[in-house]
Amino acid sequence: MKKLFLIFSFLFFTGVSAFAQGFAYVDTEYILKHIPEYTSSQKQLDALSQQWQKEVDNRLGEIDRLYKSYQADQVLLTDEMRKRRENEIIEKEKAAKEYQRLKFGFEGELYQQRIKLIKPIQDRVAKAVEAVAEASSLYMIFDKNSDLILLYANARLDKSNDVITRLGYKPGTLAK
Repeated sequence: MKKLFLIFSFLFFTGVSAFAQGFAYVDTEYILKHIPEYTSSQKQLDALSQQWQKEVDNRLGEIDRLYKSYQADQVLLTDEMRKRRENEIIEKEKAAKEYQRLKFGFEGELYQQRIKLIKPIQDRVAKAVEAVAEASSLYMIFDKNSDLILLYANARLDKSNDVITRLGYKPGTLAK
């Protein structure tokens, strides 16, 4: 009986240890920082976002000036003039919100640009991760930056540099 228990224990722990070796992780943030196209694309997106945000701020500033002017003149205006100025402010507010939605909203221009610029890079990274997993006979690769809680990770399981090399870049040198 003791011999059977020892054999079972050996097989169990060997199986668990072999299974555990089928896992690794990558740090996608680290990987993406090593890809010059990603850095460049991110800068383009940031510039577009800042440009559009400035336009939104200008429009909102204009609305604020119109409203303050309206408040100052309100006692001097006829009902018809008051109604016309109120409608003008409301229409400009609607236009500003629509502009903001078109630029920053779900499936807005910024989202579309992000897909155009970033998605091909993410697809290349995903294929490289898959190739590293297959070459290393791994069952799963986790992303260190995902919502998955990773309480401990042995550095020898980090395959980020392998992915960077697979993509044709040199690990350890960050893109500027």
